[in-house]
Amino acid sequence: MTDHSLLLDRLARRVRADQPESPLPPPLSPARIAEAERRLGFPLHPLLALIYREFANGGFGPDYQLLSLVDGPTDEQAVDSYLEARTAPPGSEWAWPEGVLPILDWGCGMYACVDCRTEEGTVLLFEPNPGDPDLAWWVDSPSLAEWLDHYVEDTGWWVRAEEGDDVDEMPPWPHARSRAAG
Repeated sequence: MTDHSLLLDRLARRVRADQPESPLPPPLSPARIAEAERRLGFPLHPLLALIYREFANGGFGPDYQLLSLVDGPTDEQAVDSYLEARTAPPGSEWAWPEGVLPILDWGCGMYACVDCRTEEGTVLLFEPNPGDPDLAWWVDSPSLAEWLDHYVEDTGWWVRAEEGDDVDEMPPWPHARSRAAG
């Protein structure tokens, strides 16, 4: 098991700097997380579960901020977003991959998602705007820890995009179609 205490400390400092007057939603109890996992049908990535259990129920991060897992202050929550996305029949063109939890709504239909089936919690970008399901999934960061580090250090693609840099270097995620079939 990885000790993420240093990352969580750095994350807390960044969030306090970003939102000095805004309290974060309180963390979720282990029972609420277990209920969310039951509804999802899979366990959260361990780092993501740790964040929701010990840090906050969303409400921080780049741009529109991490979604609450459940019971959040906004209408959109990660569990509900996943379950709604999974309503497309398996094997259909836009079927949502199993185990890929949306954690941040970038707007315009785009989401940051954690692949909870990978050991490292690969963070994916879902970008449907080109209109082709085979071109909608990209590997944003190889791991959730790295993605959070990009937020803490202001080195994510979203920062470079705001500065006008070309951010087309993300590799496509080759597993979208096969994971949506299940």
